[in-house]
Amino acid sequence: QVKVVESGGSSVQTGGSLTLSCTTSKLRFDRYQMGWFRKVEGGPREGVACIGPTGDFTSYPDSTRGRFTVSRDNARNTTTLQMTNLNPEDTRTYYCAAGRRSVGCSRHHIEYNYWGQGTQVTVSS
Repeated sequence: QVKVVESGGSSVQTGGSLTLSCTTSKLRFDRYQMGWFRKVEGGPREGVACIGPTGDFTSYPDSTRGRFTVSRDNARNTTTLQMTNLNPEDTRTYYCAAGRRSVGCSRHHIEYNYWGQGTQVTVSS
């Protein structure tokens, strides 16, 4: 059974930084794009970063570009999301997801097959 597990969520103050990690098992990691998403309860799911299977392609929306950095280690089946200059609007539950893809990545949640349980990030002013 494929597993996707996020970790690293915490509470920080405005302007602070946080790094989220995601590990996977039971899938051929280097054949999957990895995405990071966030949402509040009852709200839409927003793709905040994605990275292609080889790590040579990344994509960010305007809301996170320049503040968030996604990376991956295919030897360890892990992906990391480094978040800087956090503000209260970044307060969300963050999810890691894996989607089968040959090249590139997408920030659309429908293109992801496996999801983690989420980790909470809270930014206080």
